[in-house]
Amino acid sequence: MDRKEFLASIGMGAVSVAVFNCIGCSKSPTSGPLIPAPTNVDFTLDLTSSANTSLNTNGNYIYANGIIVARTTAGEYIAVSQTCRHENTNVIYRANNHQFYCQRHGATYSETGVSAGIETNLPLTKYNTQLTGTNLRIFS
Repeated sequence: MDRKEFLASIGMGAVSVAVFNCIGCSKSPTSGPLIPAPTNVDFTLDLTSSANTSLNTNGNYIYANGIIVARTTAGEYIAVSQTCRHENTNVIYRANNHQFYCQRHGATYSETGVSAGIETNLPLTKYNTQLTGTNLRIFS
C-alpha cells in the first residue's frame, strides 16, 4: 500500500466514526425509554450527615432519590430531577453558569429545570426546598 492509499483508508475510517457518532445523537433518547422524574417527593436531608455535607458549600450538589440537589453561588437550595431528558444520564450542576448540564452531549437546563431547547424541549422537574436548621426538605 502506498502513502496515498494509506491516507485514503484512514480518511474513510474517520468518516465512518464521525457518521456513527452523529447517528447516535438524535433528538430522541438513545438510552432507552425516558426515565420518569420522581413523583410524590417528600424527604429530608440532614446537612450534618457526611453524605450531605457538600451542600454546606455554595456551588456544590448531590444526588438523592433521583433528584439533584444543589446550592447556588448565592446560597439558595434548588432541586430538579437528575436525569437528562434527552440522554437518560445524570446531569451535573455548574454553579458559575447557573445551570444544570449533561456531560454526555451538552444539553443545558436553567436552575429551574427549563431546557435551552437545542437538544430537547423537555424540562427537568423542579422540586421545592425548605431549610429548617440543618434539615433540608425536598418536596413536590
